[in-house]
Amino acid sequence: MKNLSKFLFLFAAIVMSSSCQNTPKPSIVPAVEIKKTAPNNQNIIGAVEPIYFPPMKTPFAARIDTGAEQSALDADHIKYFERDGEKWVSFSLINRENGETYRFEKEIVRNISIKRIHLTEKRPMVEMDVKFGNETFTSLFSLAKRDKFEYQALVGRNIITGRAIVDTSVSNTLR
Repeated sequence: MKNLSKFLFLFAAIVMSSSCQNTPKPSIVPAVEIKKTAPNNQNIIGAVEPIYFPPMKTPFAARIDTGAEQSALDADHIKYFERDGEKWVSFSLINRENGETYRFEKEIVRNISIKRIHLTEKRPMVEMDVKFGNETFTSLFSLAKRDKFEYQALVGRNIITGRAIVDTSVSNTLR
């Protein structure tokens, strides 16, 4: 029994020393170059990207939000009215960076409810022409006064899906 104990002790010591010798030593991982496009030809975009609203000439800095179903836009001087029996809204977009201002009149596609912690806010949804990267298209945006937010536009999944993959470690990848 005593010999068996010594044998097991020696065996364990040999196994431990040999497994320590095979342990890989830590090394510095080389930097990885970020590719501009993903394998399925979708752009890789960052947490903040420029977005244009033609006919305006300068972009807005937009927060990319994969948690938001719809996109939102900071609108000033929102006025509701009727045209030909349909509900419309007029509003101004004012670029905070340079003051460029443009007044839009858009038919309200629908109204949505945005739920916050203690209140629910009703917002109009309108179709806006938008330039995002190299693509120009029409998409839905909710209109709200976003002057308390850092970014004037919020790009949600209605724009991102099928167009881009988001990497939050980068920003301003689109020009």
